[in-house]
Amino acid sequence: MSVSTTNTSLQTLSEKIRTKTARVGVVGLGYVGLPLAVEFAKAGFHVTGIDVTAGKVDLINQGISYIQDVPTAEVAELVEKGLLKATTDFAVVGELDTINIAVPTPLRKTKDPDMSFVVSASQAVANHAHPGLLVILESTTYPGTTDELLLPMFENSNLKVGEDFFLCFSPERVDPGNPKYQTKNIPKVVGGITANCTQVGALFYSQALEHVVPVSSTRVAEMVKLLENTFRMINIGLVNELAMMCDRMDINVWEIIDAAATKPFGFMPFYPGPGLGGHCIPIDPFYLSWKTKQSGMEARFIELAGYINSNMPHFVVDKVQNALNDVRKALNGSHVHVLGVAYKRDIDDVRESPALDVIHLLNKRGAVVTYSDPYVPKLKVEQIAYTADNSPEAVATADCVVIITDHKATDYAELVEKAQLVVDTRNALKGLNSPKIVRL
Repeated sequence: MSVSTTNTSLQTLSEKIRTKTARVGVVGLGYVGLPLAVEFAKAGFHVTGIDVTAGKVDLINQGISYIQDVPTAEVAELVEKGLLKATTDFAVVGELDTINIAVPTPLRKTKDPDMSFVVSASQAVANHAHPGLLVILESTTYPGTTDELLLPMFENSNLKVGEDFFLCFSPERVDPGNPKYQTKNIPKVVGGITANCTQVGALFYSQALEHVVPVSSTRVAEMVKLLENTFRMINIGLVNELAMMCDRMDINVWEIIDAAATKPFGFMPFYPGPGLGGHCIPIDPFYLSWKTKQSGMEARFIELAGYINSNMPHFVVDKVQNALNDVRKALNGSHVHVLGVAYKRDIDDVRESPALDVIHLLNKRGAVVTYSDPYVPKLKVEQIAYTADNSPEAVATADCVVIITDHKATDYAELVEKAQLVVDTRNALKGLNSPKIVRL
């Protein structure tokens, strides 16, 4: 392809983006994709969401949001204005100028990446690829995914990267329930296969998001997200191990962390808990570990932190069993009420929640388990269906209440007053003193 044609493709797409006449597509309308689609629609672009789940598509086209951080009123207004619509048909890609792919990237039970969602979504897009298309993968994955998996799919369409089409990776940084940092104001890292790809990718994001951080390649961008979440996972693993040490030595780990956090330099507080939850921190570091093994190295910190963090639900259930034993009750046959099952406070997301493991382990040891959570009305654990019991009686009648998720709406002083015994895994009862309380 001649230089003039290359420049024309880049210039044409860039002009469409600058004038907001580019037609934007987002594949995967979940916790990442829907907020992104909404931000670009709010910026004035015509956005088409693509999802294989017909129920999600129908709700969006009715102007209804199913994501906690995206108000239904915003979706309804954008749909009414004709700026946002959704479909299950990938043929619409032929009419679009940009595509963001934000589909799940889970781990298999063997802790290796399940890339099936990324592969199927990318192939579906590639089947309708055309000159002048910008494709950006946002799904968290291992370094090399964009150039090893996606690039061959699109170049098989006789399109040349950086000339006929533009391919980038940009890690999602969504933090569900965070009132301060959301899609619009979280800095957006983006790296392309070529310099032209990075240029047009950065230009695209800058139209709707406040701060864009271009990097030199897709592999750098892919590694950025893994570093961020591996950093958190390893430090949480460290403090979880410290919590287990302090338990053996009868020292209050929460007091230690609070005191250490007064140091104005060289220390960043992390806090223990019942285990890791969410789609990122429990999963992403193992993508890096898996990729490292392909290079003939062993990611020892990641594997060790993963082992410690995965054992926290067992540690919590041991605490419950010991607490009941101290009041002359057996865990087998006791009524244990789990308070909070979302993976973090004030959200409705139960993906990888440690509560699921805690409930499963309590069941295995013969406990009668109930739960309450204002955000999660129904739950299924190992084929057992539960319905939230948010009544005061659920707390009062339980032999033990175990706090897994510290939702702000809970009146913890009232909880301690009504409960017979409380195991607190989140320091939710800080400042409250009672012989009923057993702390992590």
